[in-house]
Amino acid sequence: MDTLSPPQTQAPRLDDQLCFALYSTSLAMSKLYRKLLRKMGLTYSQYLVMMVLWEQNELTVSAVGERLFLDSATLTPLLKRMEQADLLNRVRAAADERQVIISLTAHGDALRHEAAKIPPCVLDASHCSIDQVVGMKDELNALRASLMQSA
Repeated sequence: MDTLSPPQTQAPRLDDQLCFALYSTSLAMSKLYRKLLRKMGLTYSQYLVMMVLWEQNELTVSAVGERLFLDSATLTPLLKRMEQADLLNRVRAAADERQVIISLTAHGDALRHEAAKIPPCVLDASHCSIDQVVGMKDELNALRASLMQSA
């Protein structure tokens, strides 16, 4: 035996990795949302934008991006497609033409009522209690905050 050789280490196992558990759960969640959002004609990314605007209408692109952790290069093409689908309007701010204000159209605002049916469906599919879901969400928010500090 060569005493100068480094000890043999085992490669990390996929099923032991937190990143894979998060990734594969995200895929499963996206698949569920894709099914639920199909009848509304929305993608998951569009749904996220709509939720931000349902909470507070007439926001700048940068405010929406900050809320969703997306940069404007990712968000702008999405917003253009949403405008073409009559979900929102994009207008340059009068005070500062560099800013674009996003607001819901009547059609986009009307989808809010249909969207209210989605969270109960997700809760049902999770087979978790509301307390379990809230606890997981809080833990994931704390994890995200920690990871963002280290990134």
